[in-house]
Amino acid sequence: MDTQVDFIRTSPGRRRPRRAVMAFTAVAVVAALGVGGTYAAGIGPFADDGPDPKAGAQARAFLADWSAGRLPAAAARTISPGRARQVLGSFTSGLDIEKPQFTAKAPKESDDGTVTVPFTARMPITGLGTWTYTSALPLREQKDGDWKVDWKLSLVHPRLSGTEKFRLEREESKPVEATDRDGDTLSGETHPSLGPVLAQLAARSGGGPRGAVLLVDRTTGDTVRTEAAFGRKPAVKSERPLRTTLDAGWQSAAERALAEADGKNAALVALRIDNGEILAVANSPASGFNRAVSGTYAPGSTWKIVTSSALLLKGAVAPDDVVDCPKYLTVGKKWQNVETSEHRGATFRKDFTESCNTAFISLRGRLGDGELGDVAKKYFGVGQSWHVGVPSYDGAVPSPRDETEKAASMIGQGRVQANPLIMASVTATAVSGTFHQPSLVPGAKDTTATTRLPRKVVSQLRALMRATVTDGTASILAGLPGEIGGKTGTAEVSDDQDNNGWMVAHRGKVAVACVVEEGVTGSGSTGPVLHSLLSAVPES
Repeated sequence: MDTQVDFIRTSPGRRRPRRAVMAFTAVAVVAALGVGGTYAAGIGPFADDGPDPKAGAQARAFLADWSAGRLPAAAARTISPGRARQVLGSFTSGLDIEKPQFTAKAPKESDDGTVTVPFTARMPITGLGTWTYTSALPLREQKDGDWKVDWKLSLVHPRLSGTEKFRLEREESKPVEATDRDGDTLSGETHPSLGPVLAQLAARSGGGPRGAVLLVDRTTGDTVRTEAAFGRKPAVKSERPLRTTLDAGWQSAAERALAEADGKNAALVALRIDNGEILAVANSPASGFNRAVSGTYAPGSTWKIVTSSALLLKGAVAPDDVVDCPKYLTVGKKWQNVETSEHRGATFRKDFTESCNTAFISLRGRLGDGELGDVAKKYFGVGQSWHVGVPSYDGAVPSPRDETEKAASMIGQGRVQANPLIMASVTATAVSGTFHQPSLVPGAKDTTATTRLPRKVVSQLRALMRATVTDGTASILAGLPGEIGGKTGTAEVSDDQDNNGWMVAHRGKVAVACVVEEGVTGSGSTGPVLHSLLSAVPES
């Protein structure tokens, strides 16, 4: 799932009401003087430890339900379920919003006891682009102790009200004409996944679809303001087709391969290792949101490529070092491996090839809190601004706020966010040592600045990924021709959804990455997709 609504609180239990804290202020100060300032430091029994965690959990669940299209469930978390369900439905469908994505911030409490959770909304509008704005969820505690979203139109968007609403307007445009890297014609008819992608490319170059989200008066229909505009009129009309870096053969194979995802939402990217040029970008379903490039997902264990790089760079571990892989490890919460597997006395190489979560989490103390993000940005370009040719999400690796988040980031969970484009690029960088900004058009602008990985680290990463295919969780690719390296991943989404499945691989000059939403496991869901793809294209 491509929703980011995570924030982790470790505060135990229900806090005291604010008024109780104020009532005991004098007592707390006196006590602090008698015990060396313990209470003055804000950790005593009368300290205000922030809003009730249940309020934040309800906000997170509301946003997750809204993002996943579970509108009745989202509405049930409000004080006005009927009205909420109607508005959320009309807002999403009326504006052709494919799959909302939300990033929640830390909750804030008001003096009257209400809790507010600010959030950023990213609304992908079919065939046009992404509308991004900020809003906030107000929550109130109910008589039974539960929290509910205090339903208001303005929480959907700050300008949505009883007098003003939004309307989507589109301008008609001619079908986009484009060619692949060899001059072969590309279109949404021959390659369905490219319909939205080519439209975005054309819009960036001054053609393609155009449209706008307008704020209008509910009574008169008059436009109050343009909230978001997409596309622009070309300064000079060009009759030449749009040239891309895509390869028609790879694109066809990628779209056919996604049929192995059994109808689940899925996305795939293939790119050249030596220059970052994108050969294929495919989505299932083919129309609408470009999740391969703009999606936001926890990358799961495929992120262990970056984690391993960080550990190997500073000599914090070596492939033959023993790093035990128990079934469980508790760091703020109980962590486990897929199917609660264990490998006692395993080497780090074995931990990588079997994708051992507990082993990687146990190494968290060997990296500084911000070191994983620094390595991702410095060597892999993750989090820098990419100019791909279409709107893209370029990754996020925030510094962990506590040990639980740090444990999560070691295995590509928590607030670490990526997509198939990013993970194909990560794979290419790992096996070549050099980051190349991915691009869909020749000569794309590049403002990134990265450092080359040391040759020793590259050799170690290549060996680890090769062993994952020959002896580990990516063995589904072992029978294919060529020296293939890979890494699987399984990413938790929520208690209500199955895990997302991931796999990355490289062969010759090409790196690929695939995600299958609710695929349960990486090897089981994305393995057949990449096997189909690599079986259909020649070694390069």
